[in-house]
Amino acid sequence: MSITKFSHSLIERNVGLLLVLVILTVSVGGLVEIVPLFFQKSTTEPIIGLKPYTPLQLTGRDIYLREGCYGCHSQMIRPFRAETERYGHYSVAGESVYDHPFQWGSKRTGPDLARVGGRYSDDWHRIHLNNPRDVVPESNMPAYAWLSKNTLNPADITPKLRAMRILGVPYTDAEVAAAPEELAGKTEQDALIAYLQVLGTALKNKN
Repeated sequence: MSITKFSHSLIERNVGLLLVLVILTVSVGGLVEIVPLFFQKSTTEPIIGLKPYTPLQLTGRDIYLREGCYGCHSQMIRPFRAETERYGHYSVAGESVYDHPFQWGSKRTGPDLARVGGRYSDDWHRIHLNNPRDVVPESNMPAYAWLSKNTLNPADITPKLRAMRILGVPYTDAEVAAAPEELAGKTEQDALIAYLQVLGTALKNKN
């Protein structure tokens, strides 16, 4: 096929050719946008002050995912005035380098949780999880009272930390060995609150 015959009308009439060219164009465009991010320090290195989740916080994050909290609460503040005035500093990639998977998104049935750490006391969170309407009368969030009754299994945390280490989270051998002790006697509610209380604190402390 000569170059002169390779026209726009030919592409429109040939569905197979059109499909191949669309896939090629989208693939090249995606690679051009995504690949450079793997080499930028702002997206691959943690912000100053960011620490890996403690064993209790990491367990709480797993409970957050298990209960589907991400379906109603985002953890991404976009750089718009309306959002930064309500929630605080916009989200930066360096906050989430230890998150596997990260929790960015814009779905909000409830408020964004990217900066919720330290905003409320542990007791407030306990009341909120047991019956949200006790502290937020208009809330349509279901109660999670059973979390206070479910005791954690300390043996579960060691393989989780080892898996996170494979993914690049810098847990030491000593931290992995001591992890079960931190979970002893704790409930799922304790773990979830510990996770919520750390969200966004690294960037707030930095500022």
